[in-house]
Amino acid sequence: MNLSAIIIAYNYSTQFKQDSGLLKLNNKSILEHVIAVVNPLVDETLIVTHSQKHADAYAKLVSSQITLVVEPAIARNPLVAALQGFKTALGGFSLLVPHDAPFISTKILQLFFELCPGKSAVIPRAPDSQAEPLPAVYATRQALFAAEKALTIGKKDLGAFIEALQNVRYLSTLVIRQLDPDLKTFFRIKTPVDLKRAVALTKNQKHKRHG
Repeated sequence: MNLSAIIIAYNYSTQFKQDSGLLKLNNKSILEHVIAVVNPLVDETLIVTHSQKHADAYAKLVSSQITLVVEPAIARNPLVAALQGFKTALGGFSLLVPHDAPFISTKILQLFFELCPGKSAVIPRAPDSQAEPLPAVYATRQALFAAEKALTIGKKDLGAFIEALQNVRYLSTLVIRQLDPDLKTFFRIKTPVDLKRAVALTKNQKHKRHG
């Protein structure tokens, strides 16, 4: 097994009455939109969440071949989500993605995988800005050690372990824009306003296809 996908499902907005990943967009849950993109690209898909309740809800939506990982500490420390994913993943490289990003580009993810051999990670980064840990591809064992190191010094931010990685390939968002002009890959649904924007974006996509 070479490639894994780790879907991080921990960032639950208090502005929704339910997990944002379960919200419907174009007659399909947001989580299912994410899975539809990542699953064909990898040998295994994992979902890391913080409660059995959420895992049971996801199990009703996804294939039985998808692995569900429950780690309650995620609610207090999001970095633990990545650590548990890297511990469980069997692939030499792991794609780390959020569960609330319905417009992730297949072409962008394929580019990440093409660039990852010989590197500890392929991570997007805006010009003169911080790196974006999601979505990104990591050499699984190196990322596992880096996450453990970050946790031992009290880090909680999901991107904190990046500082402990060596030989990282940073991919400029200027390059990413060539395949994803509006950077919709990084669009996440965290609020009702985001959901309205997502609905508008899907309508625009339909118009372009039929126009």
